[in-house]
Amino acid sequence: MSIAIVGAGAIGGYLGVRLAEAGEDVTFIARSNADAIAKDGLRLVEEDGTVLHAKSVKAYRAMEQAGRHDIVLLTVKAHQVGPIAADLKHLIGPDTIVVTMQNGIPWWYFSGGYGGQYEGTQLETADPGGVIAQHLDPRQVIGSVVYPAAVLTDPGTVTVIEGNRFGLGELDGTKSERVLNLSQRLTKAGFKAPVTGDIRAEIWLKLWGNLSFNPISALAHATLEDICRFPDTRALATAMMKEAETIANTLGITFKVGIDKRIAGAEKVGAHKTSMLQDVEAGRPIELEALVGSVIELGRLLDVPTPHIDSVYALMRLLSQSLETANGRLAIAKA
Repeated sequence: MSIAIVGAGAIGGYLGVRLAEAGEDVTFIARSNADAIAKDGLRLVEEDGTVLHAKSVKAYRAMEQAGRHDIVLLTVKAHQVGPIAADLKHLIGPDTIVVTMQNGIPWWYFSGGYGGQYEGTQLETADPGGVIAQHLDPRQVIGSVVYPAAVLTDPGTVTVIEGNRFGLGELDGTKSERVLNLSQRLTKAGFKAPVTGDIRAEIWLKLWGNLSFNPISALAHATLEDICRFPDTRALATAMMKEAETIANTLGITFKVGIDKRIAGAEKVGAHKTSMLQDVEAGRPIELEALVGSVIELGRLLDVPTPHIDSVYALMRLLSQSLETANGRLAIAKA
């Protein structure tokens, strides 16, 4: 089967190299590093230092150059999906499956057979203006939760930090032939790709930590272990997670672990900089709405107050605006 990977960054590159090495027909859509990949392929440095070099992959700057594919892995960040949504039609045929691999609450959350009073509800933070929903049919979507951490160390090299798990699930909770087939292909490529009957619950479990640790990390310029070991930030993360848990519970989501265990898990990761802190330090756009704004919007929809999340969101929005206005970056350096 032909696989198009939209976004040849860290996660897209990680997936693409391993899938290509497993014998899949892989094409990258990459505006910034397509030329480098087309010329010399893409290298992957594994956790143990092993280097894989996928030389046979194709790479294009524009989707119309690539044609239709059987599988589209959408690996760009959440705020990048809307601007490219209209062009995805060049990759998608009637039987194409689109795997959404963004952090946070997805644009399709209340679609795809969600049911109940909120079926079809559009979240402005997840899909401003409904642009994505206009161009992507949720019936062709498979949800995914991305757990690995990796970095694009240069235009042609991805380095894996840790992890190889990608949770998968149909929006209606069925274990269809297509999602099982996708799982098998990812497993063959060396990934853990379990299929869940409740992809929304798995999304919430990851988001539960992201909505607190990411913005606190970016504001305090702190690693995960710093946040968890400093009493005041640990207490703040706990308060934010309690508010989010109330929202999730109201939507019928029950977490399998408690807050203390979730925080302990983050602390075990160690001196890791969250993606939001990395973006602040690099001067990249910040994935704020999908990770934090969407939770606040859900709180408003459900009439659940989120005072701690609101405060952190306000500070993070101002920081994001300041960095964007100055076209700058912010990091702690030795005096």
